[in-house]
Amino acid sequence: MLREFDELDWQAVHEYASDPEVVRYMEWGPNTEDESRNFIRQAIAYQQEQPRRNYEFAVVLKARDRLIGGCGIHVSNPDSREGWIGYCFNRHFWGQGYATEAARALLTFGFDRLKLHRVFATCDPANIVSISVLEKIGMQREGHLREHKWAKGRWRDSFLFAILDHEWERLKTGNIG
Repeated sequence: MLREFDELDWQAVHEYASDPEVVRYMEWGPNTEDESRNFIRQAIAYQQEQPRRNYEFAVVLKARDRLIGGCGIHVSNPDSREGWIGYCFNRHFWGQGYATEAARALLTFGFDRLKLHRVFATCDPANIVSISVLEKIGMQREGHLREHKWAKGRWRDSFLFAILDHEWERLKTGNIG
């Protein structure tokens, strides 16, 4: 289940956001407690945006009411109806399909509710699990961005993935042709 973050979520977020293994491919982290609290404050502030362009969601196991990760969709270019997605999960819940399920939900939200035309994501070329998630949800690799981000004291490459609204519609209806 995806839901908006609330102030009480900071400790569950900190559990994964402070884990060096979890954030190995992220631009941020490992987080201090203050950084995790600030992330929650920002996610809550996004809820008040008018018009709203940024959505950060807690990923919760409904049956156990356990926050296991976070994901977000951000409208980066409203005029071109373009946005980007991202996700991060507690490593105790890796390999169970939750990232794929959350990423699909973000695409559904982006195309159906936000009426986006294009959704993209970037990931570190070494992050083969994230590459697999993006491919599973129908995104196509569009390029290799060389040394375009300064993160954790070094230049970082990224792979760029994207999907268009009509491609998503074909995937949803099973009309792949």
